[in-house]
Amino acid sequence: MAVRQRVRVTGTVQGVGFRPFVYRHATRLGLVGWVRNDSAGVLLEVEGAEAALHEIVRLLVDDAPPLALVDGVRAEAIDAIGEAGFTILESDAAGATTAPVSIDTATCEACLAEVDDPANRRHRYAFTNCTNCGPRYTIALSVPYDRPATTMARFTMCAACQAEYDDPGDRRFHAQPNACADCGPTLRWTTLDDEGAVEGDAAMVDAIDALQAGRVVAVKGIGGFHLAVDATDEAAVAELRRRKARDDKPFAVMVPNLDAAQALCELSPAAVEALVHAGRPIVIAPRREGAAVAAGVAPGLAELGVLLAYTPVHHLLLAGVGRPLVMTSGNLSDEPIAHEDDDARARLASLVDGVLGHDRGIHIRCDDSVVRSTSRGRTQVLRRSRGFAPRPLPLVVAASRPILAVGAELKSTVAITLGADVVASHHIGDLEHLATYRSFLQAIDHLRTLYGVTPEVVVHDLHPEYLSSKLAADLDLPAIGVQHHHAHIASCLTEHGRADPVVGLAFDGLGYGTDGTLWGGELLVADLRGFERVGHLAPVTMPGGSAVIREPWRMGVAWAQRAGLEDGFDDPRRSAVADLVERGQGPVTTSMGRLFDAVAALLGLRAVVSYEAQSAIELEALARTVPRAEALTLDVDVDRDATGGIVIDPTTLVAALVGRYRDGAPTALLAATFHESIGLAAARGAVMAATDRGLGTVALSGGVFQNQRLSEVVEDALTAAGLEVLVHRIVPPNDAGISIGQAAVAASCT
Repeated sequence: MAVRQRVRVTGTVQGVGFRPFVYRHATRLGLVGWVRNDSAGVLLEVEGAEAALHEIVRLLVDDAPPLALVDGVRAEAIDAIGEAGFTILESDAAGATTAPVSIDTATCEACLAEVDDPANRRHRYAFTNCTNCGPRYTIALSVPYDRPATTMARFTMCAACQAEYDDPGDRRFHAQPNACADCGPTLRWTTLDDEGAVEGDAAMVDAIDALQAGRVVAVKGIGGFHLAVDATDEAAVAELRRRKARDDKPFAVMVPNLDAAQALCELSPAAVEALVHAGRPIVIAPRREGAAVAAGVAPGLAELGVLLAYTPVHHLLLAGVGRPLVMTSGNLSDEPIAHEDDDARARLASLVDGVLGHDRGIHIRCDDSVVRSTSRGRTQVLRRSRGFAPRPLPLVVAASRPILAVGAELKSTVAITLGADVVASHHIGDLEHLATYRSFLQAIDHLRTLYGVTPEVVVHDLHPEYLSSKLAADLDLPAIGVQHHHAHIASCLTEHGRADPVVGLAFDGLGYGTDGTLWGGELLVADLRGFERVGHLAPVTMPGGSAVIREPWRMGVAWAQRAGLEDGFDDPRRSAVADLVERGQGPVTTSMGRLFDAVAALLGLRAVVSYEAQSAIELEALARTVPRAEALTLDVDVDRDATGGIVIDPTTLVAALVGRYRDGAPTALLAATFHESIGLAAARGAVMAATDRGLGTVALSGGVFQNQRLSEVVEDALTAAGLEVLVHRIVPPNDAGISIGQAAVAASCT
């Protein structure tokens, strides 16, 4: 006797070959009915033998397509109707949108094999994809995910592609971006001297020739343009640095396969897993001695950022050039990446010798994601963007109404809530730049459009001068302010699915405090609903305000004067800066990030930086050359102030480090000693707070905890004290995670 069920499947189930998967199994099991996409995910009705119905429901849970993330499968019995056959119906866009959009994914091995096969009709076709790979999020205009709702809508499939699309036995069955050289997007090579455009495979050949000749080439990928040069060519790398005015910040290197990556970097199993992830992030890992890349790729650092080719365009370029390629964001410093051909020609004209573009539209620009291989053989996401966003994260407390979280100012992301989930955008950048602010507004509109969400609450940082806070004030919505460091700890709690109170160590560059000062070395007792500041780093003056970020020597002056030392800086402004500190003129900060800057400056590493956190990064790199067992542990005062608050005061540590430096102690040893000493002091403060409140868990968050040496010291000390330690793995510890924390706090409080 035939029975019938209606089955609702939720999760990331659109754009991943789910409907063809259902079709093939339903017909194999002798079931009749239909399947379709709708605004909530995938809906199917199946009719047949009861055992066959049980089997298809099991397959939906246990054997879903590789790119699918099934959150739930709910089946209900309905009346049998005795229809004939099984069909894929047109999508239904009615109702509130809750279906997540699939991430952009790297080209699969089957498609690459076709690209490399001279006998295949897609030989050397740069836009080859199937249901298991290719662009998704960056080409999606709306949900449900169907070709008319993507930038591929303008391309009409030829008879051969349409036959694949219609064939249940073909892996391109209902592959929405399906195309070939006869009907799909086309590569286009242009030079800036207007010699004329070259199209198709000839464009690829010209781009390869340019790269082999040491030229700088703009390459359009899935989420936008890269600037590419031969990574082994010192002169080409130096020229790219000169043109981009990027003195020291490391470049990422793209390689064709895992073997090539392992030839450049020492990769732990976790790093390998991250590198081959369908999202193909940049993975930062220790560089092998003698790695075959130019020294200028990552000057002064023992790590290298590598990523694997993730489109046929990259695959063909690397095969043709025969060497690793620098692939860095296609932008001027601090601007969003270019993602349209005309925009690339206009904005990148001074940077490149040619543009390898194409006519497949990118609706939403999306930088590469960045993952770091940690000292414990784990990985930590530092930038959650292409290939990771906009994958939803579960909220510990579901939002009772739609929330828009607008994040912070630097490393901006935005987020929206969808009931029990939070969806964070791709990496946007630093909002003080007009072009980035426009991208920020576009990201908000894109998320709202994709998910059909009309926010009823906006949540923002407390800093009144952040552009994100000003936008929140301009919206006609109830607004909730969330303190910056509370949002950091809340993001860590959300990642770990926790709502219980913890001690939070929130260490970063700067965040606006409830007392109007600039926090950044904070001990909090926090949950998702609120927090109490129970301790902090000793406060110092920030002479010159935000100028200290680019000129760490200024913080060196502040800490040297606090320690009663001569700072030794040879700068014509030194006396004026010292006078500011003496008179206490300037913002007051408890920032741990600024302490790292000060120590790096006082130890002669870096008085002025060319990119954010450069001095702290180099201080860590130097410390990691010394085994922890050889580092010294110097005194740091951890005590209580008159109100009972815990104060971590490294004044004596600063004095001791500078004294030993002037006595000729190795700088690497002093860098390691600083990490060991301040890390153990931070752990002591956290243990005191945990003991005071009877808590057993400490959460580590904030950009300073991207420092793996510091994290290792703190985590080990806390674990030895019997405390559970929560650290970031998938949500960035830096300000890119702020929007997620803001959304979680607002969901818990409304």
